[in-house]
Amino acid sequence: MTRIAVNMLWCVPGAVGGSEQYLVRQLLGLREASNDEFSLDVYAPRDFSRAHPELAHVAMIHESTSQERVRPLRVLREATWFASRARDAAVVHHGGGTVPPRSPQPVVLTIHDLQYLVYPQYFSRTKLRYLATRMPASVRRARHIVVPSAYVQRTVVERLAVPLDKVSVVRHGVESSLGENRTPERELRDRFGLSADHVLVYPAVTHPHKNHRFLLDLLAGPLRSADVQLVFAGGAGRAHDTVQHAIAALGLADRVKLVGRLGDRDRDGLLAMAAALVFPSSYEGFGAPVIEAMALGAPVIASNLTALPDVVGDAGYAIELDAQTWADAVSDVIARREMWQRRGRERAVAFQAADSGRDLAAVYRRVEQ
Repeated sequence: MTRIAVNMLWCVPGAVGGSEQYLVRQLLGLREASNDEFSLDVYAPRDFSRAHPELAHVAMIHESTSQERVRPLRVLREATWFASRARDAAVVHHGGGTVPPRSPQPVVLTIHDLQYLVYPQYFSRTKLRYLATRMPASVRRARHIVVPSAYVQRTVVERLAVPLDKVSVVRHGVESSLGENRTPERELRDRFGLSADHVLVYPAVTHPHKNHRFLLDLLAGPLRSADVQLVFAGGAGRAHDTVQHAIAALGLADRVKLVGRLGDRDRDGLLAMAAALVFPSSYEGFGAPVIEAMALGAPVIASNLTALPDVVGDAGYAIELDAQTWADAVSDVIARREMWQRRGRERAVAFQAADSGRDLAAVYRRVEQ
């Protein structure tokens, strides 16, 4: 078998969100797509196995003694502990967007997005300086680069001057078992106080670029008389206080539920019961909740920005951030729910974990040669 050393030290187990999930689902799909062709050694922070017990069935997990939450110490660990253990690997895969200063070769690098170039105001000066230095150096040192969407591929090629044939799209894939153990609708309604006929769901950390405020204005404006409630499911981000204050100022406390970050069962249950996934984000490298919602039967209304139009396709709405346009879309997905559900499920078939694993296997084979 071909040994692959995967650097996951950058993640905060169970808390990083889409980037962590993207890599985990790829690795799960890799075994399904390639049988025993690859032997995976995953190097991760302490408690990673507890957050992802399913990965232990397809990879050998090596945990460090730390949770690696201090970047300089994590970079040091990558350059020492990880580098010494990855020396004999046929391929070294860095999944966190950068290659540490000292790394065995050949390297596959996953770049999830280049948000820091589009919205630098959302990053600290320290983080911007780090990325401005490390990203160009990382793409030069990588034998091949993996990205989640055609949008990110174009951005990497254009903004970092990388040849197109050095960048491959490895699609985000969802597991075939998605939703099998979801929380029942009645339980979620009782727990979160959801009494409206129609529930809109937005699973996203409250960062500024996620545009939670747009949805609040939608509820307070064109949808003010609609029998609709809105659930914000995600961790507290940089705009969390602003969102909370806006909910109070707009008199939406009974109609908007901030439920925090949820486990998979609750997330799947909310999406399955939702009148729609509403996703007004202004920047996404992919937007995994879009495909999750489609697979679970929730119609999708998303912004028409960055990667989202490519992901949504013709299976949902990818539209400008105009409140009346969104209100009309909400009315339509409620009225024609079965049609939008059918389109979404058909679209989701092309984004399975095995497909993601198959894409990744092709990259590993190319780099190994």
